[in-house]
Amino acid sequence: MRTGRSRVARARRIVEYPAVDAVVSVFVDTVEDALAAVEEGATDLLLRAWDRESIGQLRDAVGSGELVERTALWPDPGLDEIREAVDAELFATYLNQVDGTGRARPRYDWAPGKPEDPPVPARRLSLQWSDAEWLGRTARPGIDHLEPGLRSILTRSLAGRAPSRDEIEMLFRARGHEVEAIAEVADELRRRRNGDVVTYVVNRNINYTNQCYFRCGFCAFSKGPKSLNLRGDPYLLTLDEVVDRTRQAWERGATEVTLQGGIHPEFTGDFYVHVTELIKAAVPEMHVHGFTPLEVWQGAETTGATVPEFLARLKAAGLGTLPGTAAEILDDDVRRHLCPDKIRTAEWAYVMTSAHELGLRSTSTIMFGHIDGPASWANHLEVLRQIQRRTGGITEFVPLPFVHMGAPIYLRGRSRPGPTWDEVVLIHAVARIALDGLIDNIQASWVKLGLEGGRRLLEAGCNDMGGTLMDENISRAAGAAHGQLATPEELEATIRAAGRTPARRNTVYELIESSPRTADR
Repeated sequence: MRTGRSRVARARRIVEYPAVDAVVSVFVDTVEDALAAVEEGATDLLLRAWDRESIGQLRDAVGSGELVERTALWPDPGLDEIREAVDAELFATYLNQVDGTGRARPRYDWAPGKPEDPPVPARRLSLQWSDAEWLGRTARPGIDHLEPGLRSILTRSLAGRAPSRDEIEMLFRARGHEVEAIAEVADELRRRRNGDVVTYVVNRNINYTNQCYFRCGFCAFSKGPKSLNLRGDPYLLTLDEVVDRTRQAWERGATEVTLQGGIHPEFTGDFYVHVTELIKAAVPEMHVHGFTPLEVWQGAETTGATVPEFLARLKAAGLGTLPGTAAEILDDDVRRHLCPDKIRTAEWAYVMTSAHELGLRSTSTIMFGHIDGPASWANHLEVLRQIQRRTGGITEFVPLPFVHMGAPIYLRGRSRPGPTWDEVVLIHAVARIALDGLIDNIQASWVKLGLEGGRRLLEAGCNDMGGTLMDENISRAAGAAHGQLATPEELEATIRAAGRTPARRNTVYELIESSPRTADR
C-alpha cells in the first residue's frame, strides 16, 4: 500500500487487518525520513535519487542485513510464476536485474568468465554493497552478531552436526555480513579437515568434439554463436589426435587426461571404450578421467548394455575415474528448462552410484547462476550427500559458475547473467559446511573466476585449485577469458599469495612429488 509520509501509521493499521496481504510503501528523501517511516510501520522504502553513500548510511542505520533492494517485482516470487505471467522482453529484463533470490543484483560489471578480477576489497569477502564505508571496512569476525536462527546452524556445524536440507537453503539466502560469517565458518572447517595445504593437479583436458545433438540451453561449446568468434567450426578429433595429445601431456608432466565432449550423433559406447584402450596402450601410466554420466548413459543405450555393464567395460578398458559434470543442477524443475532432453537427476545419480559400486570413483559439480536459486542449490547438495553416504565414492566438489556471455539461454533472454560474487562465495562456503565429513575437497575454478578469484575463495572453505588443463575449450566457447592453461608455477604462486602451502596431487587426491617431466615445457 503506497502512501504519503504523514499517513504511514494509518496505512500500517490497515495492512494489519486479517487477510490483508500488503505492506506499507512510502517515498523517503533522507535517512532521517526513512528511519521515521520504518518506526511508524513502513517496510518498503522508495528512494528518489539516492547515491550509494546515502544508501550505505541507511543500511548502517537500520542494521546490516535488514535493508534489501528489490526490483519492480517482489523478491522471491518463483521463477516459473514470473515466466508465465510476463512477456519475453520483460522476463529478460527482470532476469538481468536479479540474483538467485529475486532481489536486485549489486551493480558492478564483473561476471564469471570476464577478464577482470572480481572487485573484492582486501579486508572482506562480500560485494553486496558498493559504498566506501562498506568496501573500506573490515569484515566483522565471529558469528555472535548473527540472528539466532543462522547463528544456531553455524554453531551446530562447528560442533560437527550437519545442517538439514532446509537449513542449507537458509544459508544460501544469506546476505552481506552473513555471507562473510558463513565463509569464516567454512574456512575453519577447511582448516580442521585439510590444514593449510592447497592442492592442484597437472592435467590436460581433451575436448574431442564440439558436435552434440542435445539441446542444453547453457552450452555455448556446441551451440555458441559464431559471431562471438568463440566456438569456431564444428570439429571431431581423430583417435590419433587424442592419443597424440595424451602423449604430449605426459611429456609435459601431466598425470591425468580428462576426456569430455559433445555427444556426437555418430558416437556409440564403443567409441568411449576404444579411445580409452588406445590411450592406455600408448601411455599406460596416464590416469584417464573421463565420460560424464550423460556419456555413460548414452554409451549404454547405444550398445544395448545396462549402465553397470557398460561401466564395467570402461573400467576394463582402463578408465580411472568419472567427472561429475552433466550434473548442472540436480533439480528436475530447473533441468526441464535448462537441459530438457538431458538425463534426469535420478539417472545421473544412478550412473554415479553404479560407478562407485564398481570401484570407479568420481568428482561432483554444480553449474550455477542461471535460472536456479537457494532451493535448487540445497536440493543439489542433498542429492550429493545421499550418494556419498551410500557409496563414499566422490573425491571432490567443484562449483562451476555459469559463464553467460555466449550461452544460448542467456542470449535468448531466459537466464540471469551468471551468479553474483556473493553467490559464488556462498556456493563454495555452504558446500564446505553441508558436505563436511562426507566430501573433503572443495575446488575453486580458476577457469571461470581467474586465479585471483580462486585465491579469494581459499578464504571461503576451498582447499584445491583444480588443474593446469593445458586445453579447455568449453568455458572459452561460453566467453570465458581466463585462458586455457595455468602452469604449476602460476598455481603455486597463487596459493602462496593466500598464505597457504601448495602441493601437487593426483586425480584421487594422493599427494605426489613434482614430476621430472616438466609441466611448463
